[in-house]
Amino acid sequence: MRTNKFFKTTLILMIGGLITKILGFIIKILYTRAIGTEGVSLYTLITPTYSLMLAISSLGMPLAISKMVAEKKVRSYKILSQAGIILLFINLFLIILTFSFSDLISSNLLHDKRVSILLKGASLTLPFVSITSILKGYFYGKQQMIPNNFSNIIEQLIRIIFIIVFLPYFLQKGLIRGVLSLILISILTETISFIIYMSFLDKNTSIDLKKIKYEKIISKDLLSISIPSVAGRFIGNIGFFFEPIILSYLMVHTGFTSETFVLEYGIYNGYAMSYLLLPSFFISAIATSLVPEISKYYSEGNKKMVKRRLNQGLYISLLFGGLVTIIMVIFSKDAMNIIYNTNIGYKYVNTMGLFFILYYLEAPLTSALQSIGKSNITFKISFLGVIIKLLSMSILAYLGLGMYSLLISEIINIIFVVFLDFKYINKFIYQKRLVNFN
Repeated sequence: MRTNKFFKTTLILMIGGLITKILGFIIKILYTRAIGTEGVSLYTLITPTYSLMLAISSLGMPLAISKMVAEKKVRSYKILSQAGIILLFINLFLIILTFSFSDLISSNLLHDKRVSILLKGASLTLPFVSITSILKGYFYGKQQMIPNNFSNIIEQLIRIIFIIVFLPYFLQKGLIRGVLSLILISILTETISFIIYMSFLDKNTSIDLKKIKYEKIISKDLLSISIPSVAGRFIGNIGFFFEPIILSYLMVHTGFTSETFVLEYGIYNGYAMSYLLLPSFFISAIATSLVPEISKYYSEGNKKMVKRRLNQGLYISLLFGGLVTIIMVIFSKDAMNIIYNTNIGYKYVNTMGLFFILYYLEAPLTSALQSIGKSNITFKISFLGVIIKLLSMSILAYLGLGMYSLLISEIINIIFVVFLDFKYINKFIYQKRLVNFN
């Protein structure tokens, strides 16, 4: 019965992810053709900073909430309210920080003053994303995937309507305003998602704002899970943040122009990487489903079921990720032309594409380690991976390899991280006897 629930949960997430990704295809086609390569490059240039902001703003709360709700040790409404209090203060701090330093980041680090206003706009979306992430974590812990799928689909539909109806108007006012509008639409979509999630909440889980108060023990439990789990992602995003800063400096130093860097970096992230990550919704669904399952069985000391769930997750990830990636690499030139109306970047895809078969094993392996309380291990792996990636990229860029220094360092990072993940999974799950930590 429990096995059926696991597969049902994963299947629902995959179906919802597939629909969302198809709509994402449409969105990608529409907005890349509307804003052009220069617009995509500008949007891509702020992505590392925005990703870092998002990692800090949610602080790993979805995973922590999912784990605590699945274990049923504390009433759900208390978990949600404490997470909300914590994230409220964090997001307020981030908005103030971004408005204070966006000019410095855009001029001195990203070498394009135009992205300052984009960073400020991105910071305003953070509270909305964080609040919905709290509710996502709750429903993941309950293994109720329909609310998440439904909200994602509605979000994508709103984006499509916006791009078709309103984006041309903003683009007439200028490219920056057009790109900024694409960022700020998240405020509307996240608000709609919040309303959808609230409509799915059980009456017993409803939150009375008047009764909300800070509870140190629950908050401490949340942070003890969220901070180690987000630490790995945080380190990854710091690496992502420094990536364009270091690469732009070294490429200019070795004879490339800053305009060339902005263009090629936009092609790499906006076209090549976006294309390669298209099947990632399959893997995300599996990794998300694994957290409450493995957490439950590990807390019961059920080694057999922990191993079974992990093996199932890895087999599915390898099957879907591998097959889809191979097909995408073979037909990269034509497929990218259909999606983006240009095939620039397909050589980047062909260079690193097959290594993404390993990349799709990373998410379920990381989820498994976090589910058994080994977030400190995932942090160490992420930290070492970032150091190796930035170091190898810097050396190769200094030698004049340009954007290919980033491609090669990404491949090195994938191999290194997955190898270490397997090493520790083997140590803590396949070999070590599980101990009930209740």
